[in-house]
Amino acid sequence: MPSSVVGLIHPGEMGVTVGAAARSAGARVLWASANRSAQTIARAADAGLEDAGTLDELVSECQVILSVCPPHAAVSVAEAVAGMGFGGVFIDANAVSPDTARKASRMVETTGATFVDGGIIGPPAKAAGTTRIYFSGPGADTAAALFEGSLLDAHVITGEAGAASALKMAYAAWTKGSAALLIAIRALASAENVEEPLFREWAISQAGLEARSNQAARANAVKAWRFVAEMHEIADTFAGAGLPDGFHRAAAEIYASLEGFKDCSPPPEPTQVVAQALKAGAR
Repeated sequence: MPSSVVGLIHPGEMGVTVGAAARSAGARVLWASANRSAQTIARAADAGLEDAGTLDELVSECQVILSVCPPHAAVSVAEAVAGMGFGGVFIDANAVSPDTARKASRMVETTGATFVDGGIIGPPAKAAGTTRIYFSGPGADTAAALFEGSLLDAHVITGEAGAASALKMAYAAWTKGSAALLIAIRALASAENVEEPLFREWAISQAGLEARSNQAARANAVKAWRFVAEMHEIADTFAGAGLPDGFHRAAAEIYASLEGFKDCSPPPEPTQVVAQALKAGAR
């Protein structure tokens, strides 16, 4: 669909690269600057996205709406777009549970729109081969065509709305869930004053785990504020499958304890992350 006009909600760190990928594949990509920060406005301008001004104007001008927002806002975005009578293709590429995706689907389909479930795996798409977007549902092929030849590798998988989200949840359950677990383990070892013996044992039996725990602390602390809602979405996905959901409810608590490091530059040292997790846990 290279001649499409795509409306991006919102050009955050990930979303702006998704919009840029669609633009590089031939689409005209718009966004709405109303009530957005100066940082977001600059990010969108740098990516060559066109400003439609308001969400209402964006929806009226676009054939495709692409939602890439924090998980807690996914349903409200779908509801707002549906409330404006949108009848095109709505792509929900948010990190949400299958049930949340299906809830968003029911909202946008009431106005005749085609709902496409999407799930992004990987970092912001700034280099070829790093990031994939999976689509499911009746409009999946149409959505994938938007990114043909771009830095974002698009895949269509079997299943209706919820399948792509389920894949994203299963993947992030390990990547972000295990990072939270490593941070919690480091905090436990610190509280009991056994970090150095733990590191020595890891060196013997779990080679590379100390370095991985350091990376988990540094890389995830600055983004922890974004992961809290995602952990709850993953927990809901487990619960929906009849599985225990406590693993990722606890991960949400770990990430919530680190929200003060939001966009911190340079990233905090692991000792700072551990100390903050322990401080929050003691409250």
